[in-house]
Amino acid sequence: MARFSAALGAWPVAGGTAFRVWAPHRSRVELVLPGRHRNAVHALPRRADGTFAAVIAGVRPGDRYWYRLDGDGPYPDPASRAQPDGVHGASQVVDAQRFRWRDRRWRGIGLRDLVIYELHVGTFTAAGTFAAAARRLPDLRRLGVTAVELMPVADFPGARNWGYDGVALFAPTRCYGAPDDLRALVDAAHRLGIAVLLDVVYNHFGPDGAYLGLFSPHYFSTQHRTPWGAALNLDGPGQRMTRAFLIENALHWLHEYHCDGLRLDATHAQFDEGPRHFLSELRDRVRRAHRPAALPHATRPLLIAEDERNLARLTLPRRRGGYALDAVWADDFHHQVRRALAGDSEGYFAHFSGSMRDLAATLQRGWFHRGQRHRSGRQRGTDPAGLTPAQFVFCLQNHDQIGNRAFGERLHHQISAPAWRAATTLLLCAPQTPLLFMGQEWAASTPFRFFTDHAPALGRLVTRGRRAEFGAFSAFADARLRARIPDPQAAATWRASRLDWSERRRAPHASVLRLHQALLALRRREPLLHCRGWRGFHAAPIGNWGIVLLRRRSGRATLTVVALRRGGRVDLCDRPDIPHASSARPWRVVLHTEAPQFAADAQPIRVERRAARPAIVFSRPGAVVLRLAGW
Repeated sequence: MARFSAALGAWPVAGGTAFRVWAPHRSRVELVLPGRHRNAVHALPRRADGTFAAVIAGVRPGDRYWYRLDGDGPYPDPASRAQPDGVHGASQVVDAQRFRWRDRRWRGIGLRDLVIYELHVGTFTAAGTFAAAARRLPDLRRLGVTAVELMPVADFPGARNWGYDGVALFAPTRCYGAPDDLRALVDAAHRLGIAVLLDVVYNHFGPDGAYLGLFSPHYFSTQHRTPWGAALNLDGPGQRMTRAFLIENALHWLHEYHCDGLRLDATHAQFDEGPRHFLSELRDRVRRAHRPAALPHATRPLLIAEDERNLARLTLPRRRGGYALDAVWADDFHHQVRRALAGDSEGYFAHFSGSMRDLAATLQRGWFHRGQRHRSGRQRGTDPAGLTPAQFVFCLQNHDQIGNRAFGERLHHQISAPAWRAATTLLLCAPQTPLLFMGQEWAASTPFRFFTDHAPALGRLVTRGRRAEFGAFSAFADARLRARIPDPQAAATWRASRLDWSERRRAPHASVLRLHQALLALRRREPLLHCRGWRGFHAAPIGNWGIVLLRRRSGRATLTVVALRRGGRVDLCDRPDIPHASSARPWRVVLHTEAPQFAADAQPIRVERRAARPAIVFSRPGAVVLRLAGW
């Protein structure tokens, strides 16, 4: 692998280490070397671009260092590759070339083959480390996922955090292990045929330990704010180096850690009113940097946006005025399913009906809101014409949709097991890119709660703010009820969120796991379940009691019939869009959710094949997948 050409930070060179930091408003920047260098101080020469840089002989990997700014400090490096003592401690020189990769046969993964598994390293296992996560990868391989998506790993203050309070963007958090432990996790994933996507945050920094502003005020916008604090400066004075800093960070994860792609957090909070949007520039720089000599695999890295606006522009090609990102999280599907099954109707759920008509429309188009007006009178969304199904990432659970609930309860904690099996089948038989959140494959009993470990004064504000957020919801109108919301600062809140892997071997969790494995195996071997385009796919409601039908036809034909709310009889005889069967070419059941291996209290789904088109009788919520024999 060719060496990644860093522009900021510290990197070993022949005879020493090169240091470079951007501090355009500072007159003097000094490098301080503690430990074996006995606090030696080196003044760094200033360059015309506002950076200070020098090669310091005798400094080697593992050495710590600080910066002093006009005599103030010392401060850690904004582009530090490791913070062994935390984000307020000294930075450490890291040699990315020392790691011996064994993934040279890894060829990467394309968008249409993605089945994403989102995980939080700190709660994925009891140990909460990169090494422990790597030991669980064979289980994910057997499950049938093709990519893991790591929630942000950039170092944050304290010992536990979701990761969105990151302040040392280049340094994997020491809570999870050393930089080489993350490399070993990626290497192990690749050797098992699993891609690794990394969640990165380019819209704000955390509230504690973000020393970048001391080096340059230009890192932060003076015009824009996010719900989490000052926005990053993408369009104001000095924005060129801020953009370069973030782009280098993206390339750093792709090159030095062999990540297969990035999930870009909250791109709706990346404010850029300049002539060329940051996302467009980032995409181009990532594409240009993808060379066989620089990256170990042939498939170009994927860029996936999380964006609440339903903007086609994010993923449309350049020729149509888009930024040409690969995919976007599309939460409308989640919102429709949760409204339908759990009855959520406050907050953003008020803009979704949960009707089978609207759910089918969401499946048919990728998102529901395509420019129509909310109940609030505001418009949301754009026409997704021209996008492919794989460019929409669908889920039943993700970290936000669980963790932003007061008690971190999962969808399967609030609905019946038959309904959960039916919803799972709908997700994994839809043509969009599916995302699973850790533990949902066995209906984990553990919640996923919001947790932090800030200093006491800041922590009290976080706790108070967390509880105040829920004051607008009817269930928490009483302050005494809000006081019951778990304290994000309490270690018990974090401990309760850790997965219990032993559940997978016990009922009823084992049967849910078998269903996920069977559905993902079916998706893998049945081309129609991950088709490239919309042609041949149709989603439709049936009746008015909670049935949605997915039809695929392209050389062969499949039907997925899902009863989400209750049982009943579904007669497909009068549907001309469904191909005729015959005695020589009957409709055959491929999978159904009431098979004994999936449901300990199975109540069989009856498929009547007497007519040219089948009728299906559900005794309760469930799903069945059928294939027309001979197609």
